[in-house]
Amino acid sequence: MSLQLPLDMRLPPRATLAEFVAGANGQALQALQELARGDRPGQLFLSGPPASGKSHLLMAATAEAAERGLRSVYLPLAELTGLSPEAIEGLAGSALLALDDIHCIAGKGEWERAVFLLYEQARAEGTSLLLAAPCGPAALQLALPDLRSRLAWGESYRLEPLDDAGREALLLRQARARGLRMHPRAAAWMVSHCSRDPRHLLELLSRLDTLSLASGRRLTLSFVREQLRSAE
Repeated sequence: MSLQLPLDMRLPPRATLAEFVAGANGQALQALQELARGDRPGQLFLSGPPASGKSHLLMAATAEAAERGLRSVYLPLAELTGLSPEAIEGLAGSALLALDDIHCIAGKGEWERAVFLLYEQARAEGTSLLLAAPCGPAALQLALPDLRSRLAWGESYRLEPLDDAGREALLLRQARARGLRMHPRAAAWMVSHCSRDPRHLLELLSRLDTLSLASGRRLTLSFVREQLRSAE
């Protein structure tokens, strides 16, 4: 029987701190929660390999701050460096400023100076700063020494990727957030038979969400195996 895709497509759940599976990163998550709530103003630097959750945490923290009535700004520098550095002028007057992918401005003189100026203005106005890159501040190949030293001022945490149990917990939690009933054995099968990259696993879950809605079937082990194997 052919499946008809539903018109009322479900939107993926937005990034939240509550939905983040911490794994070995519990201390970093707690520090981030306090920063987002305004309970512990200051500066926090997150590093870690791809798919360790850096961008999720930065977006979730700014969203939580906004929900509490605090002005927050998230700047994905990897996407902005194709623009003029003037794009980030005047963004210092917020309670929380999150700068993602700091490494992407390395060697770009105008962007390094613009971020340094933004940083100095933010500190002067009491803005809390949340920063992220694959490596820690000392390893960033920045041409501007003053910027590199400023980035190392606050707390720094290196995020560890989830283990298989954490990946399974992530799938089950995200399925619940989508209103899906997923059997734990189905999540375990996905982790052991598909890419272990959490981003890829969540892309597969999004595909399964659509197929489940179209067929009216739950995410059982047999359904998941059937759908993902047929897509190979």
